[in-house]
Amino acid sequence: MSELARTEGKSGCAKATRKLKRAEYEHHLRKLQAELCALQDWVREAGERIIVVFEGRDAAGKGGTIRALTERVSPRTFRVVALPAPSDREKSQMYVQRYLAHFPAAGEIVIFDRSWYNRAGVEHVMGFCTPEQHRHFLEVCPAFEKQIVDNGIRLLKYWLEVGNEEQKRRFEARIDDRVRQWKLSAMDLPSRERWYEYSRARDLMFEATDTKHAPWYLVRSDDKRRARLNVISHFLSAIPYKPSKQKKITLPNRNKQDAYDDEATIRDRRWIDERY
Repeated sequence: MSELARTEGKSGCAKATRKLKRAEYEHHLRKLQAELCALQDWVREAGERIIVVFEGRDAAGKGGTIRALTERVSPRTFRVVALPAPSDREKSQMYVQRYLAHFPAAGEIVIFDRSWYNRAGVEHVMGFCTPEQHRHFLEVCPAFEKQIVDNGIRLLKYWLEVGNEEQKRRFEARIDDRVRQWKLSAMDLPSRERWYEYSRARDLMFEATDTKHAPWYLVRSDDKRRARLNVISHFLSAIPYKPSKQKKITLPNRNKQDAYDDEATIRDRRWIDERY
């Protein structure tokens, strides 16, 4: 467990109020990402199946947290699933059907950037599902997740909670910065207006689906760097992995038996200009 994680209380709220500086953040992140590589080896060797669900308010930092979690590991082991709005065909299917298609096989970790909990949040608040469909989802979801866990899949659910003022600041930064504007989805601005409706939807979701077999873990994300470290540290502590013994790797020399002037064969090809 990282030094940062030891400062956390049982509530999950960081005791420190200062923003985490970049150098300190990168120091902790490097150590945690090395541990993620060890966990990755264990997952492949043990044939483990893991699902990680990320939910939260808009602009809470889910994307950055997922990038920090996955940037130093193999995409063949850590698969990120971020589904678009359902097609007409998918709308006619059983609700969870399109998510099941992405569930992990042995040796895989699947990270859902938004998940079946869309029905408890955006679909409910924005009227994309009926009140009956929303109630039915909250009723059956615990049993659905019990089936997942009973099947041997490890399921971790994280909710990132950003405060009112910080969410406002992040939305304004996206509006003003051309390279961030793509982050503004059609649902982002209405989510700002419907803050309290989303709060009530969140509360109903927790009440119905925060179970012993699939509990929710809440993360304060006003400080993005601290939130990322806390999530990764918790994720590592939740999986009983054992680092495997690393084999010594030796880089072989080039075999010159079939040597030829390979540079000459591409010298007159179409190269891009060196602009930097």
